[in-house]
Amino acid sequence: MTEVTQILNQIEQGDASAASELLPLVYAELHKLATYRMKRESSDQTLQPTALVHEAYMRLVGTENNDAIQWDSRGHFFGAAAEAMRRILVENARRRQSLKRGGQFARYEITEGDAIIHAGDAEDLLDLDGALTRLADEEPELAKLVELRYFAGLSVGETAEALDISPRTVKRNWAFARAWLGRQMHKDEEAR
Repeated sequence: MTEVTQILNQIEQGDASAASELLPLVYAELHKLATYRMKRESSDQTLQPTALVHEAYMRLVGTENNDAIQWDSRGHFFGAAAEAMRRILVENARRRQSLKRGGQFARYEITEGDAIIHAGDAEDLLDLDGALTRLADEEPELAKLVELRYFAGLSVGETAEALDISPRTVKRNWAFARAWLGRQMHKDEEAR
């Protein structure tokens, strides 16, 4: 049993000091995952990797959630972290898109008299979230794989370890999930 798994078990048992021991062990890896994910976000994204890590961490081990979560392993924790990051990014995209906050307007960056439109990324993320939710209803294991690969930025090997499956299975399922999500997202576009 790894040190992370032992600390997660202590948190489960209600040891409040264990949460402070966990952060130094997982912070660098969570920050690496968040930085990877944020590089793939649009330039109008105001959320920083550090804020994403802190928000995800608080959702995972914050005192109000301790009773509800049972950690099976280190892989389970990082899978939950990937899902938390996904939800935070989707919530942020929804906020940006909302009419109340001017979501109907495209962002313009003025450089030497030229206007460059930065739009569409939030819409794409919301479309992906809808398709991923449908995938989770049909194939929860594939949805978890997509979260780990896309939102957490895990490699094939890291994903295989987290899901306790072979790298070959990860590659095969990743190819299938991408194709399935692509069809679903294009179906959504045609319905508009």
